[in-house]
Amino acid sequence: MNIFLQDPDEVRLPPAEVRLLEVKVTPQADSRRVKIFLELTPFLKRPSIDVTITSAKGKAAAHSSILETMLRKLEFNLHLRDPEPGGEYAIECLVYYQKLPEPVDTSQEVSLPEPMVVDRQKAAFVLPEANS
Repeated sequence: MNIFLQDPDEVRLPPAEVRLLEVKVTPQADSRRVKIFLELTPFLKRPSIDVTITSAKGKAAAHSSILETMLRKLEFNLHLRDPEPGGEYAIECLVYYQKLPEPVDTSQEVSLPEPMVVDRQKAAFVLPEANS
């Protein structure tokens, strides 16, 4: 597969060597959204990414899954589920590869094998209290 707009001199890494180079969280002015910026090392096979934001109490405030991204640099907004967002939060980004089972012509449920996690980064950030 050919990925568009890639530097031909860039060395693409096999799945086991793919890493997150940067994770950046920027709170938005309304304190209900955060902008996420992720950068990955160049890759041969498209990785998947899970992003989870939790409050200081450990409650999930936002989650997103990006399946088999074609891009090394991603930028997106997450909306926080907290009714009154603000305070300390943590973000966890997980880069993984998932081998999917072959399709079969049965009505049986097929469980997915465990994903191969290649990198994980955690960071803390503070979100200003929302203005009423």
